[in-house]
Amino acid sequence: MKRLFPAATLLASPACWAVEPPALSTGSVLFQGLLGLLVVLAVMMAFFWFMRRFSPGQTGAQGVVKVVGGVMLGTREKLVVVEVGDTWLLLGVGGGQVNALHTLPRPEGVSAAALHDPLSGFSDKLKEMLQRRRAE
Repeated sequence: MKRLFPAATLLASPACWAVEPPALSTGSVLFQGLLGLLVVLAVMMAFFWFMRRFSPGQTGAQGVVKVVGGVMLGTREKLVVVEVGDTWLLLGVGGGQVNALHTLPRPEGVSAAALHDPLSGFSDKLKEMLQRRRAE
Protein backbone atom coordinates (compact mmCIF):
# COMPACT_ATOMS: atom_id res chain seq x y z
CA MET A 1 0.00 0.00 0.00
CA LYS A 2 2.90 2.34 0.65
CA ARG A 3 4.10 1.83 -2.89
CA LEU A 4 0.77 2.82 -4.40
CA PHE A 5 0.32 6.07 -2.50
CA PRO A 6 3.73 7.63 -1.75
CA ALA A 7 2.26 11.15 -1.85
CA ALA A 8 -0.43 10.25 0.68
CA THR A 9 2.20 9.06 3.13
CA LEU A 10 4.19 12.24 2.60
CA LEU A 11 1.18 14.44 3.28
CA ALA A 12 0.23 12.44 6.32
CA SER A 13 3.57 13.01 8.05
CA PRO A 14 3.54 15.70 10.77
CA ALA A 15 6.77 17.20 9.43
CA CYS A 16 4.86 18.73 6.47
CA TRP A 17 2.37 20.46 8.72
CA ALA A 18 4.91 22.81 10.30
CA VAL A 19 5.51 25.41 7.59
CA GLU A 20 7.66 28.37 8.58
CA PRO A 21 6.58 31.86 7.48
CA PRO A 22 8.91 33.57 5.03
CA ALA A 23 11.60 35.71 6.61
CA LEU A 24 10.96 39.45 6.16
CA SER A 25 13.70 42.02 6.41
CA THR A 26 13.06 45.30 8.17
CA GLY A 27 14.25 47.29 5.17
CA SER A 28 11.80 45.69 2.77
CA VAL A 29 8.88 46.22 5.16
CA LEU A 30 9.88 49.86 5.67
CA PHE A 31 10.24 50.39 1.93
CA GLN A 32 6.86 48.81 1.25
CA GLY A 33 5.18 51.02 3.87
CA LEU A 34 6.88 54.16 2.52
CA LEU A 35 5.88 53.27 -1.03
CA GLY A 36 2.26 52.78 0.07
CA LEU A 37 2.29 56.15 1.86
CA LEU A 38 3.66 57.90 -1.23
CA VAL A 39 0.95 56.34 -3.40
CA VAL A 40 -1.78 57.49 -0.99
CA LEU A 41 -0.33 61.03 -0.86
CA ALA A 42 -0.10 61.19 -4.66
CA VAL A 43 -3.72 60.10 -5.01
CA MET A 44 -4.80 62.73 -2.45
CA MET A 45 -2.85 65.48 -4.23
CA ALA A 46 -4.40 64.52 -7.56
CA PHE A 47 -7.88 64.49 -6.00
CA PHE A 48 -7.48 67.93 -4.41
CA TRP A 49 -6.01 69.40 -7.61
CA PHE A 50 -8.96 68.01 -9.55
CA MET A 51 -11.44 69.42 -7.04
CA ARG A 52 -9.83 72.87 -7.08
CA ARG A 53 -9.56 72.90 -10.85
CA PHE A 54 -13.08 71.75 -11.65
CA SER A 55 -15.14 72.86 -8.64
CA PRO A 56 -18.44 74.40 -9.76
CA GLY A 57 -18.33 77.52 -7.56
CA GLN A 58 -15.12 79.07 -8.83
CA THR A 59 -14.01 80.54 -12.13
CA GLY A 60 -10.47 81.45 -13.10
CA ALA A 61 -11.29 84.97 -14.28
CA GLN A 62 -13.54 85.79 -11.27
CA GLY A 63 -16.35 86.75 -13.63
CA VAL A 64 -17.49 90.39 -13.76
CA VAL A 65 -16.49 91.33 -10.20
CA LYS A 66 -12.76 91.44 -9.40
CA VAL A 67 -11.14 92.27 -6.08
CA VAL A 68 -8.44 94.85 -6.81
CA GLY A 69 -7.03 95.12 -3.31
CA GLY A 70 -7.74 95.67 0.33
CA VAL A 71 -6.32 96.66 3.68
CA MET A 72 -7.13 95.45 7.19
CA LEU A 73 -8.19 98.23 9.55
CA GLY A 74 -8.73 96.09 12.63
CA THR A 75 -9.41 92.52 13.61
CA ARG A 76 -12.80 92.49 11.86
CA GLU A 77 -12.83 95.62 9.70
CA LYS A 78 -11.23 96.15 6.32
CA LEU A 79 -11.40 98.33 3.22
CA VAL A 80 -11.74 96.56 -0.12
CA VAL A 81 -11.50 97.96 -3.66
CA VAL A 82 -13.68 96.00 -6.07
CA GLU A 83 -13.74 96.42 -9.86
CA VAL A 84 -17.11 96.02 -11.57
CA GLY A 85 -16.83 96.69 -15.30
CA ASP A 86 -15.09 100.08 -15.59
CA THR A 87 -16.01 101.20 -12.08
CA TRP A 88 -14.08 100.80 -8.85
CA LEU A 89 -15.99 100.58 -5.58
CA LEU A 90 -14.43 101.29 -2.18
CA LEU A 91 -16.24 99.03 0.28
CA GLY A 92 -16.09 99.00 4.06
CA VAL A 93 -16.44 95.47 5.39
CA GLY A 94 -16.97 94.78 9.09
CA GLY A 95 -19.44 93.76 11.73
CA GLY A 96 -21.40 91.59 9.32
CA GLN A 97 -22.04 94.56 7.01
CA VAL A 98 -20.73 95.79 3.68
CA ASN A 99 -21.01 99.53 3.02
CA ALA A 100 -20.20 101.32 -0.24
CA LEU A 101 -17.95 104.23 0.76
CA HIS A 102 -16.91 105.66 -2.60
CA THR A 103 -17.35 105.05 -6.34
CA LEU A 104 -14.79 106.09 -8.95
CA PRO A 105 -13.96 105.24 -12.57
CA ARG A 106 -11.15 102.77 -13.17
CA PRO A 107 -7.84 104.62 -13.60
CA GLU A 108 -6.32 104.46 -17.09
CA GLY A 109 -3.58 101.89 -17.60
CA VAL A 110 -4.22 100.05 -14.31
CA SER A 111 -5.49 96.50 -14.28
CA ALA A 112 -6.45 94.29 -11.36
CA ALA A 113 -3.90 91.65 -12.43
CA ALA A 114 -1.04 94.18 -12.31
CA LEU A 115 -2.01 95.23 -8.80
CA HIS A 116 -1.97 91.64 -7.51
CA ASP A 117 1.46 90.89 -9.00
CA PRO A 118 4.14 92.76 -7.03
CA LEU A 119 6.78 92.00 -9.72
CA SER A 120 4.67 93.13 -12.68
CA GLY A 121 6.71 96.29 -13.38
CA PHE A 122 10.06 94.80 -12.35
CA SER A 123 11.13 93.79 -15.85
CA ASP A 124 10.35 97.27 -17.21
CA LYS A 125 12.31 98.95 -14.42
CA LEU A 126 15.25 96.59 -14.94
CA LYS A 127 15.35 97.34 -18.68
CA GLU A 128 15.25 101.06 -17.97
CA MET A 129 18.12 100.82 -15.47
CA LEU A 130 20.23 98.73 -17.86
CA GLN A 131 19.66 101.21 -20.70
CA ARG A 132 20.72 104.09 -18.43
CA ARG A 133 23.85 102.23 -17.40
CA ARG A 134 24.78 101.53 -21.06
CA ALA A 135 24.18 105.16 -21.99
CA GLU A 136 26.61 106.37 -19.33
